Amino acid sequence: MNRRMHPFRPLLLATLALTAVGCSTTQTNTPAAVAKPVAAPTGPVSISNRAMLLFDDAVKSFDAQKKAKAFDYPSLERKFKAALEADQNLAEAEYNLGVIAERMGKGDEAKARYASALTKKPSLRQASDNLAIMKQNGGDVAGAVALYQDVLTRYPDDAGSRARLAEIYRQNNDHDKAMELSRAALMRDPMNTNALKVMIRSYLDRKQLAMAKLVALRAVKLDGTDPELHQAVGLILLKEGDTEGARLQFKSALEAKADYVPAHVELAQLALNAEDFPGAEEHLRRILQSDGKNAAAHVDLGIALKGQGQYDKAMQEYDEAEKLNPDLGATYLNRGIILHKVKDAPERAVELYKKYVALAGGEVAINAEAPVFGLMREAESIVQAKREASAAEAQAKQMEALQAQQQAAMKAEEAKQKGQPPPGGATPASGNGTAPQATPASGTGAQQPAAAPAGGTQTAPAQKNAAPADSDEPTDDLL
Repeated sequence: MNRRMHPFRPLLLATLALTAVGCSTTQTNTPAAVAKPVAAPTGPVSISNRAMLLFDDAVKSFDAQKKAKAFDYPSLERKFKAALEADQNLAEAEYNLGVIAERMGKGDEAKARYASALTKKPSLRQASDNLAIMKQNGGDVAGAVALYQDVLTRYPDDAGSRARLAEIYRQNNDHDKAMELSRAALMRDPMNTNALKVMIRSYLDRKQLAMAKLVALRAVKLDGTDPELHQAVGLILLKEGDTEGARLQFKSALEAKADYVPAHVELAQLALNAEDFPGAEEHLRRILQSDGKNAAAHVDLGIALKGQGQYDKAMQEYDEAEKLNPDLGATYLNRGIILHKVKDAPERAVELYKKYVALAGGEVAINAEAPVFGLMREAESIVQAKREASAAEAQAKQMEALQAQQQAAMKAEEAKQKGQPPPGGATPASGNGTAPQATPASGTGAQQPAAAPAGGTQTAPAQKNAAPADSDEPTDDLL
């Protein structure tokens, strides 16, 4: 195989996934960043001509895509794989495949690629750096420190490892050691912006805004395309009360890198504060594109949708947030507000407010003037008013039913009284069946003889006050 000595083109460097969180519920947590591109090792490496040509072609494609700010990672992956297949000893191609895997969210594959690259070429310290950063961002701080120290043992003048160790000390509030390591890194590499970032964050942590601003402006002059530096200046301006200036810096960070999540987080927060709910929704959806399992971002998106009157969609976001993180108190608070203010369900709202308070550590852990207590009292008063209204309504219905019963009884009594024969009146049909009989005007009330039934015989009644029989009159008696 024809091989020749050839210095490598610059390597790709990993872009680590940033942990983005919702602005109204959590704070931005920025992990350690990867260094800017550095030159490949200049020592002679025996490599096949074909592998070298394929590697150069892949690097050119990467440079073109970087300039266009539009990466086609599957295409780049195929190109670097072709170079590696042409020569398995091409550690830089293995490393770059690790970078691409990391950018595509394939963390385990990236780690395996970096480890393989180090096996092929132990002097490839960029692979050690990226492995250490992945460990640090994954919470394995001890493992990261061990890797950084190993790099420093093999490369005592390495500025990058010092800068990253400085960041670890800063995160543990050892600002003196962090500043010492940062200055040591800058002495070895005055262009190392990672060391400058550590100093900026340290000054911000200690509220030394003037010093933080001074270092940040110096860093932006060194590299105006680094989104983290624009982000840092924006945070400083925000703390100084210059909201509009901060907004412009965050937008500059997005111009440098459109998917830079921390800038989207800050812009979403500013939009929510200004009640620019459509603007907040736009940034929050970009955050969720990078991390769809971000519960806090789902809560904040729910707030933005609620602000636009899309209450059902907001409730769906709260449901998703609860699935992802059942212990996120803001989910229950914001859901309770919709149930309380929009859905006319104050009873359920009170339960959710109480759950929020419990998750926050109880009433003693929350400021007595916190809005949740006012909301709770208002919802409880509505519940009480509804109970009283319901009781009053039930009582009113009971009274109406009683009055209706009384009126029915009175009507029945009146009807009964109307059914009795008035003086000289006829007996109603429901009487004893005896036909009414008229009383003579001058009579004594004695009944007249009743008519004989049809076909029967009837004895003529004796005539009252009859005159004495005339003896000369014939009689009707039979002999």
